[in-house]
Amino acid sequence: MEHLALSNGVQMPLLGYGVYQVDAGDAERCVADALEVGYRHIDTAQAYYNEEGVGRAIAKSGVPREELFVTTKVWIYHAGEKNAAASIDGSLRKLGLDHVDLLLVHQPFGDYYGTWRAMEAAYRAGKARAIGVSNFYPDRLVDLCRFCEIPPMVNQVETHVFQQQRAAREVMDRLGVVHESWGPFAEGRNGFFENPVLEAVGAKHGKTIAQTALRFLIQSGVAAIPKSSRKERMAENFQVLDFELDAEDLDALRALDTGESLFFSHYDPEFVDYMAEFGHRVM
Repeated sequence: MEHLALSNGVQMPLLGYGVYQVDAGDAERCVADALEVGYRHIDTAQAYYNEEGVGRAIAKSGVPREELFVTTKVWIYHAGEKNAAASIDGSLRKLGLDHVDLLLVHQPFGDYYGTWRAMEAAYRAGKARAIGVSNFYPDRLVDLCRFCEIPPMVNQVETHVFQQQRAAREVMDRLGVVHESWGPFAEGRNGFFENPVLEAVGAKHGKTIAQTALRFLIQSGVAAIPKSSRKERMAENFQVLDFELDAEDLDALRALDTGESLFFSHYDPEFVDYMAEFGHRVM
């Protein structure tokens, strides 16, 4: 497995398995399948309601803890230093772990500065090997980096061929923050799985559209956490390390970038209002 070095030297696998929208009752089976396929990077979150299932799968897998890279995220409802600190301990209990490998602020809403202070404390206490953020746009990422003691090591943001985050990536690189993708398949939006460019590039290498899209991200230095509840798809998504896209392929795929989200904008007041309400209802 290829890895990315975080700013503190921790090695993060470039390819992981995400459990967003995996039902709590199915999480244990899905993570067990993913570990059996070969994944060692597992991404969950408090707001996914499946940390317990992830933890059970890890405990039963027999995979040595040092071989695993486990991520979870602090939700808006737990924002603030005191609340976040308690929720971090709660996540560790649910996961059955004494530490996670990466702890993220899930959304830049509420008192995320207080949340960050709690995460810095968790990092110093050995409860997290690395800390970072998710869904932070460049302006908020710069602001947090300028006014914290320990800068974020990772930023997990919507990233796929249609939204490649080029401007945001420049800021992340300047700040030494590793770029991680959620939604590497754009959840099938914008005709993702019928896209003729992805299909043609994949056919050239004997690979599927999904494999081609993942290879593009990995080859661009972007970590990715594809999700599937089907073991055969997990295995397919894992088979992206045995080929390389050439310059022509990369140019064709870069040309698909629209620079726009297919999901939401943090600059939209209605979305922010929705997230504030949802952030309190979901927990």
